[in-house]
Amino acid sequence: MSQTVEAKKLKSVFAKLNKLKVFVIGDAMMDHYWLGSIDRISPEAPVPILLVNQKDGRPGGAANVALNCKALGADVSLLTVVGDDKSGRELSQLLIQQGICTDYIIRSKERITTTKTRVISKNQQVIRLDEELTDELSIKDEHHFIDTCLKAIQIEVPDIVIFEDYNKGVLKENVIQKIITHCKHVGVLTAVDPKKTNFLAYQQVDIFKPNVKEIKEALNLGALKVNLTSLKGLHAQLFKKLNHQLTLITLSEHGIFAQKEKEAVLYPAHIREIADVSGAGDTVIAVAAMIYSITKDIHLSAQISNLAGGLVCEEVGVVPIDKQTLLEHSIELVGGV
Repeated sequence: MSQTVEAKKLKSVFAKLNKLKVFVIGDAMMDHYWLGSIDRISPEAPVPILLVNQKDGRPGGAANVALNCKALGADVSLLTVVGDDKSGRELSQLLIQQGICTDYIIRSKERITTTKTRVISKNQQVIRLDEELTDELSIKDEHHFIDTCLKAIQIEVPDIVIFEDYNKGVLKENVIQKIITHCKHVGVLTAVDPKKTNFLAYQQVDIFKPNVKEIKEALNLGALKVNLTSLKGLHAQLFKKLNHQLTLITLSEHGIFAQKEKEAVLYPAHIREIADVSGAGDTVIAVAAMIYSITKDIHLSAQISNLAGGLVCEEVGVVPIDKQTLLEHSIELVGGV
């Protein structure tokens, strides 16, 4: 296929992203950044003193997945449970400013909003402060959340539901199974970025996107060779347990692997000036799910999401992908410029 035809194909795919309706369901959080410089040590204790000159707040976790989907042009809703607190209100306000629907965010008096504060000096993270409650949802919150999700899916029928699991308690096994079952019933594509606790609870999800470390922990594996043969073996193990459609495994500096039925691909990572890996997985699942929803092409889904994950690592802090930059780099990559 000629470069010009390939470029036109990619531009058409990226244009179709604007027509997608995406629901992101899972653990949302607030990311705070305190930026400044360290020039001296405290006389009170042998600790550095940061002179703060900037404070920034950004949506994180499932909320960052929602931001990535919005940045790609989709109509996006975030469905989650946060605390009835300052951070929860800040999160909702930031999402509204970005055009993301917050109608299905539940504020619980039984929980606090997960908040991560990163202290950064000269682009280097010095310390991170976490405020969170990782207990599973109470029965009351669980039932309210399930009802909210199922009704929203029934009424709006999104093109994609993305589960973003950070082991913070929102995605209980019962929540996961009821939502996937309902999505199957109404014909909605499902994708998940899983974590260890509920790793194997996502039976019959369409796209299963762990990283290699999560697979090793969940399946209790030892050393793993990163080659096509061993990764196809992992897909077979996962498929036997999950009966899913597409396996997408991020391999850090080794790139990305994808397999659907008998078709398997392994793409290397792109050389980047890595500033911060925070949020890269959020970008990969957003891009992969949206590209796959349009094309059903595992090659494009893997290549473009792999590229997107690398691009956001060049930025400090959690940031969503820039659509135009991703398109330009995708044309270069796939078009063979």
